[in-house]
Amino acid sequence: MAAPARNLDWQFQLLDLDPSRPAPRLVPPPPPVEPGESDALRQLRAALDPVILSKVRSGAELLRHTANTERSSTLPTTLDAVDALLGGGLPRGKMVELVARRGAGRFSIVLSALVAATTMGEAVALIDLGDHFDPQLAEANGVDLRRLLWVRPRTVKDAVMSAEMITATGFQLVVVDMGLHPLRGRRAPDAAWVRLGRTAEAHGAAMLVSSPYPLTGTASEAVLKGYGSRPKWIGRGKSPRLLAGIEMSLTLEKHRHLKPGSRTKVTFAAPDSVVEPSSRPVDEAPSARRLDDSTTRRLP
Repeated sequence: MAAPARNLDWQFQLLDLDPSRPAPRLVPPPPPVEPGESDALRQLRAALDPVILSKVRSGAELLRHTANTERSSTLPTTLDAVDALLGGGLPRGKMVELVARRGAGRFSIVLSALVAATTMGEAVALIDLGDHFDPQLAEANGVDLRRLLWVRPRTVKDAVMSAEMITATGFQLVVVDMGLHPLRGRRAPDAAWVRLGRTAEAHGAAMLVSSPYPLTGTASEAVLKGYGSRPKWIGRGKSPRLLAGIEMSLTLEKHRHLKPGSRTKVTFAAPDSVVEPSSRPVDEAPSARRLDDSTTRRLP
């Protein structure tokens, strides 16, 4: 019992209590802050223009608004037809798979998503298994290379592992391009795609998987399937005619919140081409079935 007494004496000596000095006055804790706007904020709102007033928020409102926006926001591809199929664009925290064969324009959609994301100031990662990315061509079409991480794996397994590690570091858009058939290396197991989808959901990253045939299975939020492209001509007759671009058809094969089966088309215009919206390509019959929507994008 001697040790506690010595400690107690030492504490009194350290405080240097003097009975002749007035006792220290305790400061009461501040009153609790009631929820709601303060008088200053109400006065500020009353003095502002209605247009500006609609955009002024308190700190708590701003935090709630930011959280709600992040939960429901999407990352547009700037292709109106593609964004319409997906309900606004690539959903953050979800995986979207784009399936199309050689020459259908699949990588053009990938390039458009890279342009849109880097233009918005987002950090983007491209897992380029097919080795199709051309930095000079991408920069000429609007990709900000300062915001792009380019990864060139050797196998499908390396591509999935790279995407998972990079997504966990905070990239807002991760694009996995598997290249053309046949893929290099064996297919990744379904568990790897499920784990990759959960990583995107945990970190709020939008993920686009571009492949020649379905790979992600149940891990994807939506699946877009592209059909063979066809040339789009201006003029009549066999010769001469002008090439206006290449038309790609897309179908929403799967979506967890939207009804699948919607169809659209995307036209990639050739450089320096003369586009006449009122003209009908000669290879399209008058009774041909028209698709739901269309978007025109210049080819590099």
